[in-house]
Amino acid sequence: MKKLPFLALLLFPLLLTAQTTAYNQEKGFVANGYDVVSYFDNSVKKGNKSLTFTYENAKFRFSSQNNLAKFKANPEKYIPQFGSWCAYAMATTGEKVTINPETYEIRNDKLYLFYNAYFTNTLKKWKAENPTELAQKANVNWAKSQYEE
Repeated sequence: MKKLPFLALLLFPLLLTAQTTAYNQEKGFVANGYDVVSYFDNSVKKGNKSLTFTYENAKFRFSSQNNLAKFKANPEKYIPQFGSWCAYAMATTGEKVTINPETYEIRNDKLYLFYNAYFTNTLKKWKAENPTELAQKANVNWAKSQYEE
């Protein structure tokens, strides 16, 4: 019986690090299958179904072999903020709202995606309402949402 508490102490850090990001994969891929690397070249491109890669149990598509290689070399640089959920919604309500992959912003070398449908473009709201402050609020809400899963 003395081994059980000792084993629990050993496994507890593993449980803390085993948590993974809850990526938005509503279309089967992060960013609805768009090439997350292409955003950083200021061009939005759909990924090719033959160029896919899984990272942290999330599937990504790429428009070129070169972009796939860039992602593999440094995935954290290219992953959309907040798991590819709408940055504005994450900041204002903490909710995971789907995105329009062609509505985005690169800010401080990070990719932010936004909802844009039915006369609502949250990127416009984001830019009008202090994006720096909203990004900070979104980071707090995102951290909370990861533990509520």
